[in-house]
Amino acid sequence: MQRGVVGLFERWQLTDTEASILLGEISPRTLQRWKQGQYGRVGIDLAARMSNLLGIHRALRMLLAYRERGYDWIRQPNSAFEDRRAFDVMLGGQITDLMRVRRYLDAQRAFW
Repeated sequence: MQRGVVGLFERWQLTDTEASILLGEISPRTLQRWKQGQYGRVGIDLAARMSNLLGIHRALRMLLAYRERGYDWIRQPNSAFEDRRAFDVMLGGQITDLMRVRRYLDAQRAFW
């Protein structure tokens, strides 16, 4: 799962600081080890965060025909988030912030 999240962060062009916030303030050193393929133990909170992030990515790939649009979507203002970017919501740092974006996307997929 860590490898998938590292790849996602590269696609979303996140800084290590942004990635650290999304993962619950893990250290930049841990992120560097992950980038080198050295994965450690994952606790419940971190696993839930990674699951939500990968769920957001999966939902965007299902909803949008072109990958780049999905990568750009998180950085576009959205009326569902009071004209804030989904990325800004996620950077709130709480797991519920990630869940809010994921629930929104899952609800959009439900209409298919």
